[in-house]
Amino acid sequence: MQMKTTYAVLLFLIVFFLACKKDSFTTSSDAVVNITADTIKFDTVFTTAGSITQSFKIINKNDQKLRLSSVKLMGGNSSYFKINVDGFTGPRVDNIEINANDSVYVFASVIINPNMTNLPFVVRDSIEVTYNGNTKYVQLEAWGQNAHFFRNKKITVNETWINDLPYVILGSLTIDTNKILTINKGVRIYVHADAPIIVNGTLQVNGQKDTVDRVYFRGDRLDDPYKDFPASWPGIFFRGASKDNVLNYAVLKNAYQAIAAQDPSPNANPKVTLNQCVIDNAYDAGIVTLNSSVTAVNCLVSNCGKNLYLLKGGDYNFTHCTIASYSNNFILHRDPVLLVSNYININNTPVTANLNGVFRNCIFWGENGTVDDEVVVAKSGSTVFNVNFDHNLWKVQNTPPNITATQIISNQPPEFDSINVAKNYYDFRLKASSPAINKGVTTTTVIDLDGKPRAVGLPDLGAFEKQ
Repeated sequence: MQMKTTYAVLLFLIVFFLACKKDSFTTSSDAVVNITADTIKFDTVFTTAGSITQSFKIINKNDQKLRLSSVKLMGGNSSYFKINVDGFTGPRVDNIEINANDSVYVFASVIINPNMTNLPFVVRDSIEVTYNGNTKYVQLEAWGQNAHFFRNKKITVNETWINDLPYVILGSLTIDTNKILTINKGVRIYVHADAPIIVNGTLQVNGQKDTVDRVYFRGDRLDDPYKDFPASWPGIFFRGASKDNVLNYAVLKNAYQAIAAQDPSPNANPKVTLNQCVIDNAYDAGIVTLNSSVTAVNCLVSNCGKNLYLLKGGDYNFTHCTIASYSNNFILHRDPVLLVSNYININNTPVTANLNGVFRNCIFWGENGTVDDEVVVAKSGSTVFNVNFDHNLWKVQNTPPNITATQIISNQPPEFDSINVAKNYYDFRLKASSPAINKGVTTTTVIDLDGKPRAVGLPDLGAFEKQ
């Protein structure tokens, strides 16, 4: 009985000792503390727009509690950065307790005020962590840039944007009926996630062939990994009254629906004309239309949920375009790269309209997905239906009915220059061995998407001419 009592006392003492140890604080300067970052970098942050919040952890690797003397933003109240430590707002938080083998989060954000330059500029600060006589630092670095900020902007008179500062769209941008927004070469437009560009009037984009002179539309999140996410911004919507829209050398990346056009043009011109444009990584659709009209020359529409989705008739003319998709980490390729139809179903009843489409010297291709037929043409009723494929390369197991097809290269890989899905790298130019080389028919198009000359004689298929 005495032996059992002795064991019970010893067990109690051991448990009590361990409990006391975990409840006590280590004051040793050799206490093991891990900080999960030595530097936090914020990519380009538009002045006054703020940034995302980033974080790191301070981990107590000891079997006793640890008290941090302070976590301090060295720039204090005048810093561009803000911190929050375990729910307490800085710039300085004192006496933070961390349980044994536990951690606390430190959150950092940045807001950069405007300055007098139109070039990116860097701001820096650091977070000081002190405990048991030790001091550690986490460096903070952010690149800031001034911009034109528009919230719920309406174009009510003709307006021109020039390449002096980036343009950041918040809320929405609306071009009123019969008004023109002209965007000059080199302009960068960054659009917030909830900010559609709505065109009731006219949008004219005057980009030029050099990379720096093209006009770029993309989301306003430029930090990793969000800068590459599809559906970062809604897209450009051309509504019924819109007319005479021309986009030259424009690049639209990471939209939800990059180009959406509804209803025929109010005049004889196409509602939307795209010359040497790139539409990439749109989550739902690269170009989606409803009984509208689009002319596209030397355009690349790549890696979208639905690259071309042309519904309920309309008038379409695509020349020297590359329409291609590969399943990747962002979008599963499960829809054909081209769907064109003369109807939509409303309450299970087809509603039809006249359809005229010409696809000449184009490439329609997809891989790594679930699609057998990359070109699908659907017809209902007896409305006008003229769809002509002239000198194209496509991946199709079942040739679409009700079309005219001339000089089609079927199911031969186009041999794009370089495709690396793992690294999210796509170069849709052609290798010298591509079956699309010199397989086009002569047209009035004398340059390619790079602005380089087309071959004298038979041109290559697709948006790029092999030089």
